[in-house]
Amino acid sequence: MYIKQIIIQGFKSYKEQTVIEPFSPQHNVIVGRNGSGKSNFFAAIRFVLSDAYTQMGREERQALLHEGSGSAVMSAYVEIIFDNTDERFPTGKDELILRRTIGLKKDEYSLDRKNATKADVMNLLESAGFSRSNPYYIVPQGRVTTLTNMKDAERLNLLKEVAGTQVYEARRTESLKIMTETDNKRKKIDELLAYIRERLGELEEEKEELRDYQDKDRERRCLEYTIYHREQEEIANALDSIDEQRQTGVDETDDNRERFISGERAITEVDAEISKVKQHMEVLKQEKKQLELERRETTRARAGVELEVKALNDGQSSAQQARRRHDKDLKDVERTIQQREAELAKLLPDFNAKKEREMSVKTRLDDAEASRQRLYAKQGRNARFKSKRERDDWLRKEIEEANVALATRKATRMQTTEEVAHLETQISNIENEIAELQEKFQGRGDSMQEMAARVQSAKDEWNRLNDERKELWRQEVKNDSLANNLKQEMEQAERVLSHTMDHNTSRGLAAVRRIKRQYNLDGVYGTLAELMEVNERYRTAVEVTAGNSLFHYVVDNDATATKVMEILQREKAGRVTFMPLNRLKPKPTNIPKSPDVIPLLEKIQFDAQHRKAFEQVFGKTIVCPNLEVAAHHARNSGVNAITPDGDRSDRKGALTGGFHDPRQSRLEAVKNLSKKRDEYEIHRNRSTEIAREIERKDQESTRAVGEIQKVEQQRQQQDGSYGPLLNQLRGKAAFCDKQRDDLEKKKQAREKIEANTKLLGEQLSAFQTELSSDFKKELSADEERQLENLNASTQMLRKQYSELSTARSELEARKAVIEVELRENLRPRLDQLQGQELEGGFEGADSSSGLRDGQRDLDRMNKAVRAVESKLAETEEALEQASEQLKEFEETRTERRRQQEDIARSIERYQKRMEKSMAKKALLAEKASDCNRNIRDLGVLPEEAFDKFSKTPSAQIVKRLHKVHEALKKYSHVNKKAFEQYGNFTKQREMLTRRREELDSSQSSIEELIDVLDQRKDEAIERTFKQVSREFASVFEKLVPAGRGRLIIQRKTDRRDVQPDEEDDSDDERQQRESVENYTGVGISVSFNSKHDEQQRIQQLSGGQKSLCALALVFAIQQCDPAPFYLFDEIDANLDAQYRTAVAQMLSSISHKNSSSTQQSQTSSSGDKQQPSGQFICTTFRPEMVLVADKTYGVLYENKTSRIDVVKREEAVGFVEGMKQ
Repeated sequence: MYIKQIIIQGFKSYKEQTVIEPFSPQHNVIVGRNGSGKSNFFAAIRFVLSDAYTQMGREERQALLHEGSGSAVMSAYVEIIFDNTDERFPTGKDELILRRTIGLKKDEYSLDRKNATKADVMNLLESAGFSRSNPYYIVPQGRVTTLTNMKDAERLNLLKEVAGTQVYEARRTESLKIMTETDNKRKKIDELLAYIRERLGELEEEKEELRDYQDKDRERRCLEYTIYHREQEEIANALDSIDEQRQTGVDETDDNRERFISGERAITEVDAEISKVKQHMEVLKQEKKQLELERRETTRARAGVELEVKALNDGQSSAQQARRRHDKDLKDVERTIQQREAELAKLLPDFNAKKEREMSVKTRLDDAEASRQRLYAKQGRNARFKSKRERDDWLRKEIEEANVALATRKATRMQTTEEVAHLETQISNIENEIAELQEKFQGRGDSMQEMAARVQSAKDEWNRLNDERKELWRQEVKNDSLANNLKQEMEQAERVLSHTMDHNTSRGLAAVRRIKRQYNLDGVYGTLAELMEVNERYRTAVEVTAGNSLFHYVVDNDATATKVMEILQREKAGRVTFMPLNRLKPKPTNIPKSPDVIPLLEKIQFDAQHRKAFEQVFGKTIVCPNLEVAAHHARNSGVNAITPDGDRSDRKGALTGGFHDPRQSRLEAVKNLSKKRDEYEIHRNRSTEIAREIERKDQESTRAVGEIQKVEQQRQQQDGSYGPLLNQLRGKAAFCDKQRDDLEKKKQAREKIEANTKLLGEQLSAFQTELSSDFKKELSADEERQLENLNASTQMLRKQYSELSTARSELEARKAVIEVELRENLRPRLDQLQGQELEGGFEGADSSSGLRDGQRDLDRMNKAVRAVESKLAETEEALEQASEQLKEFEETRTERRRQQEDIARSIERYQKRMEKSMAKKALLAEKASDCNRNIRDLGVLPEEAFDKFSKTPSAQIVKRLHKVHEALKKYSHVNKKAFEQYGNFTKQREMLTRRREELDSSQSSIEELIDVLDQRKDEAIERTFKQVSREFASVFEKLVPAGRGRLIIQRKTDRRDVQPDEEDDSDDERQQRESVENYTGVGISVSFNSKHDEQQRIQQLSGGQKSLCALALVFAIQQCDPAPFYLFDEIDANLDAQYRTAVAQMLSSISHKNSSSTQQSQTSSSGDKQQPSGQFICTTFRPEMVLVADKTYGVLYENKTSRIDVVKREEAVGFVEGMKQ
């Protein structure tokens, strides 16, 4: 066995985990600078294997932890891995891992990664050869110096420690202590025996008197037994009576309890109804408040509409007065126009007739004048011209000019005719346009009515939407009130349910429900309690059977459960037990076939999808009518049985039961919570729907307002368009009149042109006729006559024309006056009045329309007020009815409470009676117990005691008992326990005598043991001294081949400091027989130059020689008590070079011994033995030990942290050589 590997972390200078490469099973050397951590490495091994680090305080623990820079080290450990191929550790494994961990508040050991106690570790180490009496397999710095400076007495103590005399000393001390205790016990036993012998003599005299006393006492006990027995029978009868009354009372109490529970259930129902009524009243109050607010707003709006209607009515009166004045003026103007038009119509035919006659006369007059003028011109031309030729030339010239003038006149007539036709066409178009405009004016009323109807329709739609929105607001307030009440009830139900489970489970269930909604997990079904429906009769049985499993959450598979659990752990949201259906595998159960057995699973309603979960919990449980039947089936069929009341018998035979308050039912709490949650969800969803509906109504109302604004804008545009239309109509009428005047002028011009054309034609005809006639100086007779006739007719026509022209002028003047009056005065006035009528009509229509709208709004407001007041009245009536109903329910609840109090008082009275009965029963039971105790105190009764006085009256028994008591008074001084005491003292005497003999025998054995221990201790010291002395001489000879060394034991009888050189075997035998107590010390005598020179004591040697002697002593001790490995820390520090080489060679030779090699040892008391090889782990600053090492390691110290690495031998030697320089 050897140290295979060491792992250090956090220990002293080794902060980080340092895993040292496996050690060689032979010789290992560690080199490093001073302060690099070599000694800390050996301290780490001692920390695990030795007793040096025990019972440490906080400061000492802190000193073992690394204190460098960086984060603080809170704990450290050192782990040693042993090679156990030789099975020195009885573990059966090839390796043993031993670890010790230390912190400020902990100190722990572990073996093969398992916790172990320190005692276990030390015992295991001792079993592998780690002797606690020989601590020299670990030699730290300074230990060699300590050995060097030891005095002889200290060296003797060291020898005793190596010899293991501490065990002998401990056993000897313990034996002496036992001897002292034995002496004390013998003295006490002797004192007790003397007292017992004296007391036995006294008891011999008391026995005779005691026999007489016992006869009387026997009779007394028979009498007392009879009395006590009779009292027992009376008490038993009284107890039976009490039990019978109790059973009757129990039945009555059960009935009362059932009535009380029924009453509580009824009160709960009444409370639920009261809660509903209160909720309804709260809703009605909210609705009433809303209606009152709406009534105030509607009344305020109605007042405003009433003021507007009143103002419109007042404005309508003024408008009607102005309308009447306007109508009167319009009628007057129209009447005047009608009169003038009638007069004009009457005048026009006469005027036209006269004008035609005038025109006809004027035409005739003009024709006659023209003929006359032509005749006069011809007459004058005949005189002017000399010849016919001259005349004809002039005529031709005139004819030519007349033709030109006639063509011009014809062209002008044609142009004038075209202009007349154009004017007539324009007038016709203008008249059509005027007719269209007038038609528009006539249709304006209908358009305005249509526009007003559209505006009113839009307003009606807005009012309808507003009313619907108000109704939705009322519904929203009502629903929100119900939802808030249901939320409070749901929270109360959640609190009630949470009180039936622990807080973490309650939080966990709430978190799972939230996670299910948040992550939309369809595979999370619910708790068992939520997934089942149970008849009320079996509810208690189901709750007792399931227990906390009621709140286990059923999921579809373990993946879902894992996901939810991860979220729960991440959010630290409580604890929940999941039941993944894919992992549940309920085992089939043999349910007994019996009429009084019902499988509990059959009484539970659930979804077939969840059957595995319910079979897992309820599949092995049956329902039985009573506990006896349940226990029978549970015992015989291996199932769990339960009664409907919750009394349970499991298949192992355990019975549980008791009263289960149905008011605290967890299933009922779950059902109530589910109901409240569903109702709350319904109302919350309804609130969401109402909110969406209100939002939709708001949008529709906004669109309706927009439509109203649009129609109002169109009406305003329509109203604004009639002013320009009226101006256009007036302009068209004026333009039409102007065109008519132009047409009349054009017609007159055309008539003149036609007349001139006719004259030119006649003149041209006359010129042509004259041109074809003969040239005469005078007129012909016909022409003369024609001239005369023309003159006469001209005068007459001129006279007629003058008369006609005068008449016509008069008519024309009147006509002109009438036309001017119509055109300049009456028709503009009519047009003005008609315009005012249209404008007034517009304003009146607007006023009337506004008045109608106001009246309509007022009617709507009145209707709304009546509707609100009606609803308010209905609400107040409903509120009053609810108040009456609430009062009735409260009276019912009060009555129920009174009945419950009566039942409770009845139960309380029975309980008090039962308490009194139980107190009486307890008193009787105490009396019965006293009787039994008194009978037991009577002791063993004679047979006659049961029948001797059975028929004797009680009075006689009491008298006789009195006489017996009087007789017994004479024996008051008698020792009633004389026989018993005599027997007891006799037994004690025999027992103490035997004990005295045992103590004497024990005393002899202990004395023999002490002698044996002293002898063995002496032998151990002598044997150890011889072994160490022999090994010291052998080791010293190996280290100093030319020298010689030995150990010298010193005794009190010696008068010399140094023993003679020659000591033969006879002296050794004599020393063995002497006591160790005569030894005073162990000295060292050596010679370094010769085996025959005078030897020197250690005090006379140099420092290096002293260190070599100390090392020789250490090696000698190790050879006597070898260990599997050795740890040497700079043991060659004070040695000379030649001795360092010798020490290194010795270490190498010892480490390379195998199991088959043997070393010849000197003869000892135990005979020859093999020297096993050992592992050496050494530190040094010298090259001699490095050169013979099998494996070398280097300790480095950087950043206040040490580490150990394997280095080559050359590197190690170079490092050591460098240190020397």
